[in-house]
Amino acid sequence: MSQTLLVIDVQESFRHTLYWQTDDLARYLAAQNRLIAGAREAGVPVVRIFHVDADGPFSHDSGLIVPLAGSDTHADHTVQKHVHSAMVDTGLPEWLRARGIERLIISGIRTEQCCETTTRHASDIGFQIDYVSEATLTFPMRHANGRVFSTAEIRERTELVLAGRFARICTVDSVLDTLSVTA
Repeated sequence: MSQTLLVIDVQESFRHTLYWQTDDLARYLAAQNRLIAGAREAGVPVVRIFHVDADGPFSHDSGLIVPLAGSDTHADHTVQKHVHSAMVDTGLPEWLRARGIERLIISGIRTEQCCETTTRHASDIGFQIDYVSEATLTFPMRHANGRVFSTAEIRERTELVLAGRFARICTVDSVLDTLSVTA
């Protein structure tokens, strides 16, 4: 089965947000870079997706729509999106189908936002998904009731709601093992 790696929103824009934190950054970059290197070695296309807004750090004018420093910048194809799902108005589903790609490996920033939304949407339109949560990054979030959810809790919740419904939850190692078998 043909597959591709999606690297979602791994861009400098995030460093310029109020919620940016580096607590999990080293762990995340190590996982993300291993995944990209493994995909490249196995001949699996890497698609880099950038989020673009009209203003702020996600705008073209900001100069921040570039790969996050420290991340492997390799890409076989690049798209820009303007909503949470990389499947909306990007031409990505058509690009994937034209190449016979049926399985997507999801990674990137933010775990519970663009990565999860793209996963749900891609699953709903017929793609099989390997969601590599350790190769996703997010930041603590405060609920309206005042409770702060840690990145580990957000990642766990995302795995819970995606597993078996929208995606297969994978580790970097399990994906790399699969890539080496199919290469």
